[in-house]
Amino acid sequence: MTLLSAPVETVPIGRQRLSDLPRLAKRHPLVFIGGGLLTLLIVLALAAPLYAGDPLNMDPFKRLQPPSPEMWFGSDNLGRDVFARTMFGTRISLMVGLISAAYAAVGGLLIGILAGYSRAFDSVAMRVMDGLMSIPTILLAIALISLTGPGIGILIVAIAIPELPGVARLVRSVVLGVRERPYVEAAVCGGARLPKVLWRHILPSTIPPLMVQGANVCASAILTEAALSFLGVGVPPEIPSWGNMIASSRLYLAIAPLTIFAPGICLAVTVLAVNLLGDGLRDLFDPRAKRRR
Repeated sequence: MTLLSAPVETVPIGRQRLSDLPRLAKRHPLVFIGGGLLTLLIVLALAAPLYAGDPLNMDPFKRLQPPSPEMWFGSDNLGRDVFARTMFGTRISLMVGLISAAYAAVGGLLIGILAGYSRAFDSVAMRVMDGLMSIPTILLAIALISLTGPGIGILIVAIAIPELPGVARLVRSVVLGVRERPYVEAAVCGGARLPKVLWRHILPSTIPPLMVQGANVCASAILTEAALSFLGVGVPPEIPSWGNMIASSRLYLAIAPLTIFAPGICLAVTVLAVNLLGDGLRDLFDPRAKRRR
């Protein structure tokens, strides 16, 4: 005689994960708010050619015009569409922020892992990082750009280099704590090669704090790009950028306030979205930090 059990109903993994989204959104709202705002900004930036118009077209007869159905935010002192320039400026800020954060994260990760695991490399690399930290970010970026001339590529490098020390020191502190764990010592005693130990046992522990630090670096890079463009040493003037827009329209604030408020508000919203995402990731990966606040 055989006992027949009732069939067990299984839920597909994908559907189960989708059902967990409301619970995750309730527990970690900052991740969804910041990530949603950032996703919306990325979509608007990528789709800007479809709806925003030409950001470079100049019409002297339409200088400093108020908002209208043709130009939603009015025009600047050269007759250019402020709305189009603001939307295309989103591309520049997000590209500079994300790529600078990626460069700083990758470079800081390599330096931090090697410095945390090799004492000989640590003594040299950390002194170089200390020297970089002693130089203000804006001054170092201005010096690098002055040597090569303005451009988006050199601007990204100039912003990423001053951010390396913070990322490297963070990763190094994580590695110093992980390298003494029993499973790492067991892997070393078992004859595992150094690259395998770093890749399988140490690198995974650095990813969560690196993601949080990367969000902070991205927000800082966006602000630094706007500041450098405002000073005239960032993005070239012909490329629409929020810093360029604020700099060129600061004398016309009383006549056409949207020429400054539009890029300024977009800059504030973008930095807010990145910071909210960073705070949410910190609470997600370290719940103790949320309880301490």
